[in-house]
Amino acid sequence: MAFDHSFGIEEEFFLVDAKTGVLGTPALDRLMNDARARLGDVVTSELLQSQIEIASPILRSHGEAHEVMSRTRRGLHEVVAEHGLNIVAASTHPLGVWQEQLITEKPRYDKLIADFRIITQRNLVCGLHIHVAIPDDVDRIDVMNRAMHWLPLFLALSTSSPFWNHRVTGLLSYRQALYDEWPRSGIPDFFQDEADYQAFTERMRMAGAISDSSQLWWSIRPALRFPTLEMRIADVCTRLEDALAIAALYRCLVATLVANPEMGKARSSHTRRLIDENRWRAKRDGVKAEFIFETCNEVVPVAKVVSDLMSACSEQIDRLGAAEALQPIERILSEGTSAHQQLKIYNDSRATGDDSLEALLKVIQWLIATTLR
Repeated sequence: MAFDHSFGIEEEFFLVDAKTGVLGTPALDRLMNDARARLGDVVTSELLQSQIEIASPILRSHGEAHEVMSRTRRGLHEVVAEHGLNIVAASTHPLGVWQEQLITEKPRYDKLIADFRIITQRNLVCGLHIHVAIPDDVDRIDVMNRAMHWLPLFLALSTSSPFWNHRVTGLLSYRQALYDEWPRSGIPDFFQDEADYQAFTERMRMAGAISDSSQLWWSIRPALRFPTLEMRIADVCTRLEDALAIAALYRCLVATLVANPEMGKARSSHTRRLIDENRWRAKRDGVKAEFIFETCNEVVPVAKVVSDLMSACSEQIDRLGAAEALQPIERILSEGTSAHQQLKIYNDSRATGDDSLEALLKVIQWLIATTLR
């Protein structure tokens, strides 16, 4: 029987005041008790009290993913609404001020603050994490190494963080720029295999740098608790259908890499730096970026990279029934991501004479409505 490459989706949200749209500071214990009573353990708190996360159960089809994630987003909204709040799916909040945020009281977060100081307090960002199961007889590090070529593409398709501290940043994913402050983030090195990866993890643990491999916060990594390869580079998507499309594309990529062990294998001393250069282009220009590939002497538009990847994954797209889930990608490429829409609303508002605060509030209202659409 063919391996089904089951998958999981984690989405992080901002909690905002239902009347003003600014970041909320809830009575966190009561909110979390109510959320878990309604939704179960799929809801977890985050480092900052103005954030909350949902994590899917194991998913085996894209139809199931749509049903589960839409029901969970809706259910979470209903719970937080009882506390005078809304949820917002964006990787930065246009009016967020990191100095005003409260840290969730947990020993784990106390340790993070002790280790990383101001970097921990500045971590006012939300992300989208996608897990895809790997067969037991396949080395996850081999698949990770070969998947890294396409990581910037998933960032380009998901950008949702053009604002920071009341300002237009000029980037479409400021979250990625902010996350670069953390150690052990960004594009990982090419490890030889899982044994080599575990040896590195153990060396870091013995030195007191990490407690376990969950503190290797790279854009992609083998999960600690699950037999999966976890992609962490994507911004959280305001539109749920965009998140589901990105999850479908990543699942099909992983399945294709497992089925074709030579795909993505070629690399040189330039490869990691070129991937990181493409990540920079993705966080700056999103779907309008042009990527550098070692296999040709020209830069390649994101739309062409998507087209080539879909062709390479066509067999697995059919096998896994992912074609319908992937349809929003065409709209993303033509109309842009959440970041593009946020900037359009802001610029249109300013053009009519609104000041910056009024324009940012209109962006927030769009984010609230679209998160729940």
